[in-house]
Amino acid sequence: MSIVEDYVARIEETCGEERDFVVMFKYDKKDEAITKILEKATIKKSISRIIFELTFRNISFRLYGTGKAIFRNLKDNDELKKILCDLLL
Repeated sequence: MSIVEDYVARIEETCGEERDFVVMFKYDKKDEAITKILEKATIKKSISRIIFELTFRNISFRLYGTGKAIFRNLKDNDELKKILCDLLL
């Protein structure tokens, strides 16, 4: 899963009842990552190309033009990395 390491600067897990993950993309790779994700995911809603509400394989997430993504309701970090790998290939 080195593709994830090429694009992702860090991953943080949120506190709370639902397991959400905040993904920060590397600054120099964020535009490329955003383009790849937008090609593969389904856009549900977009606000001026700054915020995107997306789905990919029945997983809902939000992508920001700043290079941040928030994935909702995932089981664990391994599931997140698999999804990121599929989105970024």
